[in-house]
Amino acid sequence: MKKIICLLMISALLLSLAACSGNKKGDSASSIAVDSSSETAAEPTTVGNDGTKAVSKTELPKTEGVDVDLTKMSSTMVYSEVLNMQQKPDEYTDKIVRMKGPFNVTELDGNRYYACVIKDAAACCSTGIEFVWAGEHSYPEDYPKVNEEITVTGTFNVYTEGKSKYLQLKDAEVVF
Repeated sequence: MKKIICLLMISALLLSLAACSGNKKGDSASSIAVDSSSETAAEPTTVGNDGTKAVSKTELPKTEGVDVDLTKMSSTMVYSEVLNMQQKPDEYTDKIVRMKGPFNVTELDGNRYYACVIKDAAACCSTGIEFVWAGEHSYPEDYPKVNEEITVTGTFNVYTEGKSKYLQLKDAEVVF
């Protein structure tokens, strides 16, 4: 049993090191920001059978004003960034965050909470960030179906309910 626990701990350590191995000295997950002057990503190119290059003109959503865009990161980086948000929420307060994932709704003590779920690269663990959709919306009529893919952009906020602190994206825009 001790060998299994030891192997699991070593595996977890190696996975965490592999996830961070591309960082340069001085870089941190909390310093990731989107260049707000760019409204579209670089145009991807593909090579056809005849060797000619074709350029895709697919427009991406505007990123103007977004401080942390989780939709442009690998699944490992997204999970790491969300973990960083949970551990150091003060570094993200009032920043504009964009994320993508399955929609979820939870009811607890008579309150309803809406969230965008983030899964890790192995799809074994998940976490989510609650969002408060800007404007007037009625559940379930105006909301996506549970597990439907959504993109949420909102202002990162920390609030206290009872003795616990919770993360949320307030004044959120929801696209599904």
